[in-house]
Amino acid sequence: MARYLISFNNGTMDIPEGDLPDVAKAARAVVQETMDAGVYVFSGGLPLNVEYDVVDTDGSITDGPYPESKEHIGGFLIVEASTRAEAVEWAKKTASACRCPQDVREFLPDPFVEAWTAHKTR
Repeated sequence: MARYLISFNNGTMDIPEGDLPDVAKAARAVVQETMDAGVYVFSGGLPLNVEYDVVDTDGSITDGPYPESKEHIGGFLIVEASTRAEAVEWAKKTASACRCPQDVREFLPDPFVEAWTAHKTR
């Protein structure tokens, strides 16, 4: 099975503060549904105003983000799916729960990760 990243940009989730508990509850329900379906890999939300660093190839560290970057991931869900269409269905549920559009991207196959995953499930 392929792994898919379902994510949204931090600026797309524009929800009235009073609605946040309902959105959080709906998002947790979708995550629980992915767990129950056996497709859940990992998920998380990223804070909007957090300090972070960019580590360059030479090891130098600068304050992030890159100036040309206008969009940054606000949250994500990683699922294992048999097809892209299946991953898109999970993204539809996530978009509805989070009330914002979701990107769907397939991870590149990685034999090392496949071997590690197979070992962990034994």
